Amino acid sequence: MRTTKNVGIWIRVSTDMQVKDESPEIHEKRAKMYAEAKGWNVVTVYRLDALSGKSVLDYPETKRMLKDIEQGTITGIIFSKLARLARNTKELLEISELFRERNADLISLAESIDTSTPAGRLFFTIIAAMAQWEREEIADRVAKSVPIRASMGKPLGGKAIYGYQWKNGEFIIEPNEAPVRKLIYEIFLKTKRMLTTAVEINKLGYRTRNGSLFSDRAIARLIEDSSAKGIRIANYTKSMGEGKRWVLKPKEEWIEIPCEAIVSKELWDSCNELNIKRNKRTPRGKQPSHLLSGYIYCSCGKKMYIYHEAKVYKCTKCKKKIDSPDIDEIYHEQLKSFLLTDKDIESHQQSTQQQIKEKESLLRTVQSEYEKLYKKLELHIDMRGTGELNREDFAAFYQPVQLQLRQMENQMPELQAEIDFLKIQSLSSGSIIEEAKDLYNSWKELPFDEKRNIIETITERITIHSDSIDITFSYLPAPLSSSKNAVNNRHNFKGCSWPIK
Repeated sequence: MRTTKNVGIWIRVSTDMQVKDESPEIHEKRAKMYAEAKGWNVVTVYRLDALSGKSVLDYPETKRMLKDIEQGTITGIIFSKLARLARNTKELLEISELFRERNADLISLAESIDTSTPAGRLFFTIIAAMAQWEREEIADRVAKSVPIRASMGKPLGGKAIYGYQWKNGEFIIEPNEAPVRKLIYEIFLKTKRMLTTAVEINKLGYRTRNGSLFSDRAIARLIEDSSAKGIRIANYTKSMGEGKRWVLKPKEEWIEIPCEAIVSKELWDSCNELNIKRNKRTPRGKQPSHLLSGYIYCSCGKKMYIYHEAKVYKCTKCKKKIDSPDIDEIYHEQLKSFLLTDKDIESHQQSTQQQIKEKESLLRTVQSEYEKLYKKLELHIDMRGTGELNREDFAAFYQPVQLQLRQMENQMPELQAEIDFLKIQSLSSGSIIEEAKDLYNSWKELPFDEKRNIIETITERITIHSDSIDITFSYLPAPLSSSKNAVNNRHNFKGCSWPIK
């Protein structure tokens, strides 16, 4: 069962935008139409009226948007063009990186970028490459300065851990947080559990520095940090690269700096010895050992599993069976049907381009008529102001023209949204097709984990009947005869020739 994707709409204008087809309202309608075509739910609109795009990160609406992404309130934003998101390249890179880290999507209608699609995800690849280049330019200089600043006890960036603060370049106790930090150690020593400690500290009314509830992970981090016992460790970690974990540096590179303690060494040692014991976790459950486990159903509706060493999927209710190698081979063969022929692709692209041309032509016509009517309306307003038109004649003209203008204002974003959808879907489908072309040929050489990931991505269900097999793929690129019908395509394949036991 797919959940509806929640998105926001980003609207920033630097002037009053007197040109009507560039008004915030037009951009909002256009974005809402695109979201509707994708089957997405618009939960909020971020309005930055009359604000410059030179630097947007400090604007309240930007902070609200980033907080919504952080909390999962939305998983993407739609905006008219990249320049409306941010004109500052550095800030655009920062915003894009934050979205990538949270698996959130950026949808730019003017540039036909939708990172929820394979083609759009290329955008993140380019953005990440640009960001990496910028980071590497300054990495060496920063790396050389870190040990020197650390040995001097200077801050290396970021905020001080809870219980402490940086003040005038000195790492000192924060008087309001230190007693809470000490209480955490005392409660953990009694409860012996991180989660219980978090619950207890929250019940007492204490909150983190940003006002959130304490989590078990936050409690663990505070307990493990040695600053509480009077030893601040700096220069002890390094990043393994973009998107990868941080690892400990060799101990000889660590720099230990004395600081004022919050708890005694004995209390800190007792809590951390207990924590080491608690961290001995049981192994995770077994991962699927058969390629199609969890996706095979009997026609009676019951899932079929392999119960013994014999590689046979079996329905315990109907006693229906099918060999694992057979169904794996059938699945592989049906990947051919996941593709479109070159003729299909060409026909599809031609059809889509024709639809786009027709919609664009209609949009230009509407825009032209709109501009003519609007100028005519302004002329009549001037004539009314100079007394050349009486009230009755002006009213007779104004009301029907105003109604027509409103109707056109509603039609233009709808047409633009259809064009946006067609363009982006065309790019996405092309990307999917190109990727899928290599899928069939390289399938047998792929590692088990990669094949399993692909199956989980594109497979909905495999149903075993007495004389046929239905394979339902989650998505197939299909001709965009209707933009709204192009979402969530499913295709069944029946009448396979392999024997069913």
